[in-house]
Amino acid sequence: MPAVVLSTHAGNELDTLSDAVDDVNVLKAKIWDSQSEFDSTKDKTAFRQYETACDRVKNFYKEQHEKQTVAFNIKARTEFKSRKRARMGIWQAMEMLNTLVDDSDPDTELSQIEHLLQTAEAIRRDGKPEWMQVTGLIHDLGKLLHLFGSEGQWDVVGDTFIVGCAFSDKNIYPSTFAGNPDFHDAVYSTPYGIYEPNCGLENVMVSWGHDEYLYNVVKDQSSLPAEGLAMIRYHSFYPWHREGAYTHLMNEKDHAALEAVRAFNPYDLYSKSDEPCNVEKLRPYYEDLIAKFFPPELDW
Repeated sequence: MPAVVLSTHAGNELDTLSDAVDDVNVLKAKIWDSQSEFDSTKDKTAFRQYETACDRVKNFYKEQHEKQTVAFNIKARTEFKSRKRARMGIWQAMEMLNTLVDDSDPDTELSQIEHLLQTAEAIRRDGKPEWMQVTGLIHDLGKLLHLFGSEGQWDVVGDTFIVGCAFSDKNIYPSTFAGNPDFHDAVYSTPYGIYEPNCGLENVMVSWGHDEYLYNVVKDQSSLPAEGLAMIRYHSFYPWHREGAYTHLMNEKDHAALEAVRAFNPYDLYSKSDEPCNVEKLRPYYEDLIAKFFPPELDW
């Protein structure tokens, strides 16, 4: 068969078409950070009402703030590296988690699988890319820690904060940190503590819990982009991404992470509803999506 020779005109048209496709793909990849639309009619003042929260929530945070010390965080990270807790797939992990009701959450008492699906579905309805949908689906799977021998919900759930330097007054219930031994430490109670200015959040200890745990599980066992990993690691870090605390420890890389977490936060927070999802109807779609980013089984 003779070789097909494209004319110069046809070749130029092909190059133009290829460039146009590349431009569209760049735009499609970037829409993850466009403003959320699903929550446009939500009354956002009804969420995160901690001052009027029930005693269960207030007691939880008092315990968390008193017990999340530098010593505990070093111990928790050492134990994570020293053993595997389970080996299973993402959907199996979701089903395993479904017995937990988060004591720190004043906005819903639905099971965890409902919240995961509500988050993922809100992201999907807004036309966000698949990697962000699956990030929404798994973002709270680190709460499996509670079923893997944690010391209580205080080292699993709740807003996170940095240990090893002064506790920010932008944390919720800041007065309760007075019961933490580090609050009175000569080094840990200073603005920089054990850290250097602008050292980067990858070089600090964010309080141990489901964010840190899941981030460490999936960072080497998935094909999620850096933005998805940031959404997982920092989604509970409200004093940082909502209140502007701890900026003195940020480096340039952290500004991109902050953009990602702020884009994700509305889907995590405002998708919460007491209306259940149809789990079995949604399951085939999300199992196909999981397979694109994760192996059949992960080490937990």
